[in-house]
Amino acid sequence: MSGSMAMASSEPLSRVGAIALILAVAGCGADPQPQPARSSKDVATTEADATGWPSYGGQSSSTKYSALDQINRSNVARLRLAWTWHSGEVADGSDPAVESTVSEMTPIYANGHLYGCTPFGRMVAIDPASGREVWSFDPKKPRSGNMYRQNYCRGVAYWQAAGPAAQRRECGRRIIYAGQNAQLMAVDANRGTACTGFGTGGTVDLAALDYKGEGKPANTSPPAIWGNVIVVGVAVQDNMFRNSLDGIVRGFDVVSGRELWSWNPIPDDLSPVTGAANAWAPLSVDAKRGWVFVPTGSASWDTLGVNRIGRIPDANAVVALDMRTGRKVWSYQTVHHDLWDYDLPSAPTLATIDHDGRATEAVIQGTKTGNIFVLDRQTGKPLFPVVERTVPQSDMPGETAALTQPMPTLPRPVTSQAISAKDAWGMAWFDRRHCEKRMATLRNEGLFTPPSTKGSVLHPSFLGGTNWGGIAYEPGSGLAVVNSSNLVASVTLKPRSEYVESRDKRPGVSVYEMQGSPYVMLREVLMSPLGAPCNPPPWGQLTAIDMRTGQTRWQVPFGQVKLPSGVISPPEWGAPNQGGPIVTRGGLVFIGASLDSRFRAYDIQTGREVWSVAVPAPATATPMTFRHSDGRQYVVISAGGHGGFGTRLGDAMVAYALPVQ
Repeated sequence: MSGSMAMASSEPLSRVGAIALILAVAGCGADPQPQPARSSKDVATTEADATGWPSYGGQSSSTKYSALDQINRSNVARLRLAWTWHSGEVADGSDPAVESTVSEMTPIYANGHLYGCTPFGRMVAIDPASGREVWSFDPKKPRSGNMYRQNYCRGVAYWQAAGPAAQRRECGRRIIYAGQNAQLMAVDANRGTACTGFGTGGTVDLAALDYKGEGKPANTSPPAIWGNVIVVGVAVQDNMFRNSLDGIVRGFDVVSGRELWSWNPIPDDLSPVTGAANAWAPLSVDAKRGWVFVPTGSASWDTLGVNRIGRIPDANAVVALDMRTGRKVWSYQTVHHDLWDYDLPSAPTLATIDHDGRATEAVIQGTKTGNIFVLDRQTGKPLFPVVERTVPQSDMPGETAALTQPMPTLPRPVTSQAISAKDAWGMAWFDRRHCEKRMATLRNEGLFTPPSTKGSVLHPSFLGGTNWGGIAYEPGSGLAVVNSSNLVASVTLKPRSEYVESRDKRPGVSVYEMQGSPYVMLREVLMSPLGAPCNPPPWGQLTAIDMRTGQTRWQVPFGQVKLPSGVISPPEWGAPNQGGPIVTRGGLVFIGASLDSRFRAYDIQTGREVWSVAVPAPATATPMTFRHSDGRQYVVISAGGHGGFGTRLGDAMVAYALPVQ
């Protein structure tokens, strides 16, 4: 999806219909400039010693790793609830004036506080030891009229001036927030008041800037900060406009809010006829180089490319930009001429891995296809071989699908990538037979089967594969951990002249206007009469990959779900999930993400579940951990559920710690 919203996928959760039923309960640019020599040992040591959580992804590198080990494999079973904070913001969408709330927020730990945001757009500071709210800043974000008709916020960023004296001045420490309504704001981290010298009264109106194209911009992920530079991507409405807003990435001065530079992934000659290729997911920063790593998505229309046959090498790509100037350093495309809404959905993970016997600075990128790309951070070249595989061609008039697609030989995909009608699954014979007959009507030639008027199988589905939860990397073991979903869907380009709303817009089917095209796009997750996915389980998995070899170390089913029939899936079936993992030196993987209202810990060496606790609502967020001045290590997760998925809703953020001795 080129715009993507809170759901983690590109798909508006509130419109995922069928998923809501089962879950009720993703070319090279300029050559890089030479960099000053630095010991790989120094780089690895810096990453391995990370004990704070000052950025959304743990560190600016998005490793989601903590070197804390007060909580470890031997004592994790003793974790107890330390405190609960309530935002007071819950909405199920039944009131047209207040769209549904989505809980995806990961707080950061900085300046002795936890900082985060709420579904209705408030910025908050929380006492880390007690969960008491210290201050709140409410920018009065509209509670309706939001992209995908949902209220959500994933997180904020922190900046402090150089030197203690400057930090003590007003706004010498700042919280930077990119709001859902495209407002970039700066707030004093100590006082919770607007930094009035930033933009206009503390706000830069991104919606007033020229993103070209049609639609309105939004923000779904926290900004990235390096030095005095803020970088923000943009979310756009998917599958709506032919000439959607261009996915322009912008750099701003953190003190004044002045725009410093902009970079557009859409070539100048194609900008009048297409758009998007935007970065809605979180960004990552290489603090040594001063580079920001941008995961881009599909150009518009997402599933019909007749207007963008020209090459767009920076769509569906990992792009490295110099944060000083916005100059593109390199770009690596993971999907050519995307017709499937296979955006890059998560922050690139910047890790130092042992490759061919030497410490190598890498970029690890998960994708909606389930492929994992491992690139050299300096050059953008693959560290494990990638082959260009011949793929099916489109039968749509005027469409020219890419002849080949890049497929890594290692690591292996973390989810299934092909399914036949004979593979259809069901809880009873009639259940399976229904799925088999439905899948047999669709065009199905494996991964990258193009959309068609007949209807085509989309597997992995538009949810992925992997999504915005991304990858966590533990430097001691060299293991990268990622959660994934495994669903089969269909995508149909219905001739507009044949579209009948009363017949085609049925429960479980998402309808996309694709304005200006001869088609209406219909998309659905394929479900059995008993409400189970038509593909065999597991429907969700947790995977650990050894980055030294590219081989899978372990893979286990992840999550459970209550089906409409009332059946609670057994653990071995797994379940679709939203959110991501973190890893610690204590040998643990912590993850919420599942829709069964559980927060879990796994042994990173074996994949064995070692701790699980019920939380107030599904924890569709990524956790974090920190050690406060009281000497205790805390693990924190937002557990407010997901209005788009139709889960139980709440407003809680919960913290766990070992009992005080």
